[in-house]
Amino acid sequence: MRGAFAPSARRLRALARAELALLGRNRGVVFTALAVPLAIPFTMRPALDQLDLAKAGLSIGTTLLTTAIGFSFLFAVYTALVSAYVARREELVLKRLRTGELSDTEILTGTALPPVLLGLAQALVLCAGCAALLHTGAPKAPYLLLPGLLAGLVVSAALAALTSSFTRTAESAQVTALPLMFLSMAGSGISVPTEFMPDRLASVCELLPLSPAIRLVRGGWTGQLSAYETLGALATALAWTIVAVFAVRRWFRWDPRR
Repeated sequence: MRGAFAPSARRLRALARAELALLGRNRGVVFTALAVPLAIPFTMRPALDQLDLAKAGLSIGTTLLTTAIGFSFLFAVYTALVSAYVARREELVLKRLRTGELSDTEILTGTALPPVLLGLAQALVLCAGCAALLHTGAPKAPYLLLPGLLAGLVVSAALAALTSSFTRTAESAQVTALPLMFLSMAGSGISVPTEFMPDRLASVCELLPLSPAIRLVRGGWTGQLSAYETLGALATALAWTIVAVFAVRRWFRWDPRR
């Protein structure tokens, strides 16, 4: 069984290394992916100080932590990957890769690996940094952190592939990514915890693509998610993953949009 997966693993590593080298040359994308998730949340602290976080069972540390991780999903993974998929498609890289041994799944996965691993590493650094600097303490339900992070990374990568399908150029990738970014920042509990939204609005916002990941990550630190809420978040994350993967298989464009 191990031998059967070895060739695929080697191809994925080679493609991921090549993609990492290309990503490193795009300084604008690298700066955005690294700096924005770290900087923006702390500029929001004055606004968060106006909220009665303690009443909702939250602290400034756990709120800023999940905000930063949410921005990491959006900037380190989602927007970076939209640009990458579109650029590789328009440069005929994806089309040439399809003529070789790589399967379509391997091409999409290999291209996504560097931003996804960057997002994961950034999230882990944020967890350690906030624990040390903002005194968030140890997570009260650590078993929720891993599924939360995985859900956010996978859904962000799948939606990036889908967004690239109707993005014409690499320059316009930043524009086509904006609707999902704004919707997630406003409604998924990234900028403002859903606990401070009206109940009906919060119920709707909990169904947004990144909402389950944010709820699981925040619940991992606060330990406030019930078993019912945890299952609901996991089911919603799984549903979005299935829908996004199906949409990518159905509508992803391999040829340049000219």
